[in-house]
Amino acid sequence: MQYTTFGRRTGLRVSALALGAGNFGTGWGHGAERAEAQSMFDGYLAAGGNFIDTADSYQLGQSEQMLGEFIAAERDNLVLASKYTLAAKSPAAGGNSRKAMVQAVEASLKRLHTERIDLYWAHFADQLTPTEEIMRGFDDLIRAGKIVYGGLSNFPAWRAARADLMADLRGWAPLAGLQFEYSLAERGADRELLPMAEALGLGAALWSPLGGGFLTGKYRQQTDGANRASGLGMLVHSEKSARETAVLDTVLALAAEHGVPPLHVAIAWLRHKAAHSPTALIPILGPRSRAQLDDTLGALRLALPDAHIARLDQVSAAAPSTPQRQINDSAERISGGRPELVAPRLHPVA
Repeated sequence: MQYTTFGRRTGLRVSALALGAGNFGTGWGHGAERAEAQSMFDGYLAAGGNFIDTADSYQLGQSEQMLGEFIAAERDNLVLASKYTLAAKSPAAGGNSRKAMVQAVEASLKRLHTERIDLYWAHFADQLTPTEEIMRGFDDLIRAGKIVYGGLSNFPAWRAARADLMADLRGWAPLAGLQFEYSLAERGADRELLPMAEALGLGAALWSPLGGGFLTGKYRQQTDGANRASGLGMLVHSEKSARETAVLDTVLALAAEHGVPPLHVAIAWLRHKAAHSPTALIPILGPRSRAQLDDTLGALRLALPDAHIARLDQVSAAAPSTPQRQINDSAERISGGRPELVAPRLHPVA
């Protein structure tokens, strides 16, 4: 597995695929028992992976507890990421506040049996805590050696952009990166989040790269009710539109043409996006078994031709929204009527 730096704001070296540990444990009523989780962890490291992503809320803390055992012998060779925001059992200890951050990081460090967390995410925007409080909290934890980098997960682009500039102006530790959903099934991040990450040089960790399993084709005949009953409703995309049907039809057709599972096509498309992006795009795999992990890692052997990438780009594209639609429509006038004479930038401008 190849390595890259996590964006242009850090020198942090991470593997091309991250291992999400959301299924390490059975606290949610589904997931992997300890032996299966250990096997997934070992298989990922054997494939050359070094980037592990968890959260204090995953499996009610069991994910961090298991990882605390698994990482002991390899701690310095791993990039360990965790999150806070959702695990608290009272309003005062929940959300993004500095109090919640400090309590959560101390608890995570104990469960993980480590002195530091390499990348610490605010898991979700709570709509209450000012951005200044979050970024100053990250800076304090970095100076104290509790965390090495701070990032924002599931935050709107305008707040992330403000946080990035605020850290620069106030001399705080820079925002290292973003985490958001991205796949052939969900390309809403193309409108704001991804262009912002590429322009500012922020690393991007991409969760649900298989649309919660939708892009494997195995949920094609299942209803939303069945998905909700299995606990997957929040993650699994379904064929509720002609676009989603067309995306899955194309993935299945290309998989048959290459003689590979559909998930290989979905991951290969993301890897192509990453190879042509001016910043790091790291898909987070979320297997529930060693067999699923091994199947997904097989995608590293597939390189899609440009014609197939173009087909997937076209069928999955998110419709532009305001103001990008108006900017696109005015491109010729903006360039003085001669767009062919204007050289593109190496990477997007912020």
